[in-house]
Amino acid sequence: MTRTVPRTPDALHRAVRAQVSARADVLWDVALRLHADPEHAFAEHRAAALLSGELERAGFTVERGVAGMPTAFTARRGRGRPAVALLMEYDALPGLGHACGHNLIAAAGLGAAQAVAAALPETSAGTVLAVGTPAEEGGGGKAVEVEAGVFDEVDAALMFHPGVHDWARAPLTAQVQYRVAFHGRASHPTGNPTEGVDALAALVELFNVLAVLGRRLPEGSHVQGIVTHGGTATNIVPEYAEGLFGLRAATTAALEDLTQRLRVCADGVARATGTTAEVERATVRYEHFRDSRVLSERFAAHLARARIALSPPEPGVYLGSSDIGNVSTRVPAIHPFVSIMDEDGSDHTPEFAEAAASPRARVVLLAATEALACTAADVLVSGELREEAWARHRAV
Repeated sequence: MTRTVPRTPDALHRAVRAQVSARADVLWDVALRLHADPEHAFAEHRAAALLSGELERAGFTVERGVAGMPTAFTARRGRGRPAVALLMEYDALPGLGHACGHNLIAAAGLGAAQAVAAALPETSAGTVLAVGTPAEEGGGGKAVEVEAGVFDEVDAALMFHPGVHDWARAPLTAQVQYRVAFHGRASHPTGNPTEGVDALAALVELFNVLAVLGRRLPEGSHVQGIVTHGGTATNIVPEYAEGLFGLRAATTAALEDLTQRLRVCADGVARATGTTAEVERATVRYEHFRDSRVLSERFAAHLARARIALSPPEPGVYLGSSDIGNVSTRVPAIHPFVSIMDEDGSDHTPEFAEAAASPRARVVLLAATEALACTAADVLVSGELREEAWARHRAV
């Protein structure tokens, strides 16, 4: 039987919402199964199998092990352009489980992809691409997928994130970690103290210099470090010391500037202390998030049907970093926040993990899934919407 595209936008949205409604219990079951079985970055084998299996049974063509990551996958229905990607995160936090609500993100991406694919004919509406993205909490699966070309033929990338705010767009900063090591010379601290070159003292001095620098950094920029190696014994002047430093900035350009300042500080400390310094990147760099306003507004309008009103984020408030920023450098993307607990709470807490399996979370999951699916359908059928999204994206 040949399906046809519903004749009006309203009819299309009704068809999409009906598909989400028909899957409501299954989607909530998926969210709860993920919540009860948390897996960490790059080890989300059961989660990836569950989600890709659901998509395969729905008629999607699944490719596993995408971009060289065993727990990454893509699932495709249709062919050619236009193409819309629904993103799924499913890694959990060590010791806290799904305290960032990725079980809901995964279920929403799954349901939205299935719903829009079922509501539109395969042969005429382009491509629905469901993308399994591991290791958002540490490792940057999306960044790896971007570099592997997963999003090269995509017109929009859509996801939502549960939170403590109802915000139409995500104020997400650029972020990276650097390892800084100092090399000195070992000696006995009393037997031959003048022969030693204290690498730990150099590292401590770098912390002091960075503390002074921090007072002059622009809004959204900061450096936070820890000592990862400080010596081997108290009666040996440390010949090697190492720290790990997390850098964040409001924009990727500001992060590049901050990285250069870290290098200058480390080199200056090394010259002052007679040590040598090594500065090397320790993680994938997360770009700052570039919101597709036209698509975020479309999502917010669809979500309003569930009586959830999204507002702009509060000025000067940043909510961490995410590898969705890397995706947003390549294609128009959205990452709205929808609250599953009150603003006096916080994610990355046991309370948020509990909220991610609460009755309120189910309501938010289904509302967000409908809004994502309707937005995805709009992208596929409206050339005008795609053109506007791309035009604004290229203008940034």
